[in-house]
Amino acid sequence: MKFRLNIVLALILVWGVACAVVFAVRQARPTAQSLSDYIGKHPLASPDADRARIIARVDDMLNGISYEDRQKLQREGVTRNFFKELTQAEQSDFLDATLPSGFKQMMDAFNKMDADKRKKFVDHALEEMKKHQGEARPPDFDEKAAQKMVNEGLRSFYSDASADVKLDLAPVIEQMQINLQSMH
Repeated sequence: MKFRLNIVLALILVWGVACAVVFAVRQARPTAQSLSDYIGKHPLASPDADRARIIARVDDMLNGISYEDRQKLQREGVTRNFFKELTQAEQSDFLDATLPSGFKQMMDAFNKMDADKRKKFVDHALEEMKKHQGEARPPDFDEKAAQKMVNEGLRSFYSDASADVKLDLAPVIEQMQINLQSMH
């Protein structure tokens, strides 16, 4: 009887530890909200800010969130505002650390998208890009950062996109090139 009780107690203990580990892992996984909160609580402009540590943590958190969460942060301006606070060298390092995973997630999302939804996306993107064709570059336009984003995006496009996605997105790539060439 005592042997059975010890086995039951050991099983309960093992399951308890396993549940605690699963809970801890889920809590540690970053979300759009946890990343936004972290950036809010760790301003780079504060005198005691350990910029390198904060930026590295944001890199890790951003690379750990879903594509949808990245899009949410972009729409809310969280990542854009954080990026603007970085020096040019920090921006370059930040792009090196976060672009590959971001573009891979985007290509995975396009690969999973049904053809009709992808066509709507392409049509909307083309419409928006044509609206801005020939516009002047913003005063804070960083040629190197833009080129880095284009290169990484094309690298991911050619290596991670399915044949259907490549075919569907070809007009967007062409319009992007036209827009970049026509900027003055």
